Amino acid sequence: MNKTINSIQKKDQSLNFQSSSFWQKRIKEYLDPPDFLNPTVGLFLGGYAIAFLTIWQWYKGIWPLPVLVGLAFLALHMEGTVIHDACHKAAHPNKWVNQAMGHGSAILLGFSFPVFTRVHLQHHSHVNDPKHDPDHIVSTFGPVWLIAPRFFYHEYFFFQRKLWRKYELIQWGFERSFFITIVMAGIHFNFMNVIYNLWFGPALMVGVTLGIFFDYLPHRPFMARNKWKNSRVYPSRIMNILIMGQNYHLVHHLWPSIPWFEYKPAYEVTKPLLEEKGSPQRIGIFESKKDGLNFLYDILLGVRSHKKSRSKMRPLANLIPNKQWRKKWIYLLRKTAVIPDKN
Repeated sequence: MNKTINSIQKKDQSLNFQSSSFWQKRIKEYLDPPDFLNPTVGLFLGGYAIAFLTIWQWYKGIWPLPVLVGLAFLALHMEGTVIHDACHKAAHPNKWVNQAMGHGSAILLGFSFPVFTRVHLQHHSHVNDPKHDPDHIVSTFGPVWLIAPRFFYHEYFFFQRKLWRKYELIQWGFERSFFITIVMAGIHFNFMNVIYNLWFGPALMVGVTLGIFFDYLPHRPFMARNKWKNSRVYPSRIMNILIMGQNYHLVHHLWPSIPWFEYKPAYEVTKPLLEEKGSPQRIGIFESKKDGLNFLYDILLGVRSHKKSRSKMRPLANLIPNKQWRKKWIYLLRKTAVIPDKN
């Protein structure tokens, strides 16, 4: 028995010191394009089917409102994974079908596929960079419970950085025109109650969910920029189903072409490599007093400076009439500052 345990331990230890070519071979099967019919296609079609079912039941008047809102949330939540994989060309092996799935999921979510794609790829290139990572602003510029409205910053970032390519401005114009047309039709034909209850409300809920599980939790405490440590993994079978693999977010950052339904097996194969690199493999909440206080701060206030001194938020102290409270504000800015590593 002891010999068996020792042999397993030696095998695990040997895996930790394999060459990069060895790990490339181990991960290769997960890097291949998905099958023509794959789970992401199921999410895309299923999301639309649930959305149409929800609207039909609204006018049929059989199911109660909480059930309809829950179904609308589920439909949009499913499409959130579709648009994410589509922007990495991992939703479908056919590029035209992949594009159609990306635009289709964006329309249902009220997003713009070109904006989502270019801004998200910018995030991948500059993870935890306060100046160039758009999701860093989303995660660190306010309380977690208000994370959804901060996604509008993506649209500003897209135009500020002029990120569009080829026909993407036309695509953006079409999708935004389609969105405005639906809202105007809702006002004119008096079905805004449907839009509020079955689209805007659930979309806000999905925005909070995506913000927390795609942006906030995977990258906190927002200090690391090293590719092996700038995201985290928190293994869980239940979370893997509920948030469709985003608890293995580091795997996605290391190998973005892997589809969401293969994050877990890819993680299990590469776990020894991640351990060797010192990659975070826990959720990182309440594991220490400091970490717990930081998490509570993010829930309640969440505004973080990127400098210990000369913070852009320091002048706000001049608006505080009480001297002691001004000092406390400056102390809070210093204490909660996020200054990521440069490498």
